[in-house]
Amino acid sequence: MAVDQDQPSTPHHVAHHEHRDVSGGWLRPAVFGAMDGLVSNLALMTGVAGSAVSSQTLVITGLAGLTAGAFSMAAGEYTSVASQRELVEAELDVERLELHRNPADELLELASLYVSRGVEPELAHEVARQMSKDPEQALEIHAREELGIDPGELPSPLVAAGSSFGSFALGALLPVLPYLVGAHSLWPAVLLALVGLFACGAAVARITARSWWFSGLRQLVLGGAAAGVTFVLGTLFGTAVS
Repeated sequence: MAVDQDQPSTPHHVAHHEHRDVSGGWLRPAVFGAMDGLVSNLALMTGVAGSAVSSQTLVITGLAGLTAGAFSMAAGEYTSVASQRELVEAELDVERLELHRNPADELLELASLYVSRGVEPELAHEVARQMSKDPEQALEIHAREELGIDPGELPSPLVAAGSSFGSFALGALLPVLPYLVGAHSLWPAVLLALVGLFACGAAVARITARSWWFSGLRQLVLGGAAAGVTFVLGTLFGTAVS
């Protein structure tokens, strides 16, 4: 049976692909908090251990480092994200006011932007006109094109602070955990923390699609180096003070 060449062919199925959520406000503080909690508390405890203190002193040091660090991280993340959000909202207010006062100029500005990207001037003006009918849609388009942001996807300061607090506390707990279950030597805490550093690095690689072993080893080496340096300094300071 002959096939009519003039008939449109059956449309092929287009495979749909999905992207990871890269706009949320939880991922960066969670990853940074866990890494920081592990490295900073491990380094703190090894530094104090270098001065030959008791296990009880190390536990108190680790718990104090966990508490202080978690609250500090949460406060810092909240302030940082809230300030950034307020700045963006201020710029959105400026754009909203311009859309209200000078709608024709803003329409021409949007059309010019489309023309600069290769759209024919007449078509660009028509697209800009239709897109500008709804004030909120117009604001969203101008925000994306001029500021590079989506007004509906601004990061939450509370989410960032909560993620940072919880992840830091979890990371900082690992070096303390062996002492809480009865260990009297520093090495179980160091080994558990190093395993945690490798696991965190490998987990981040799963999110970023990088090599898990390279990311894990990199984090392990960096955290281990920080712990080693502070242990040596603690030993030197402890000897000098005593």
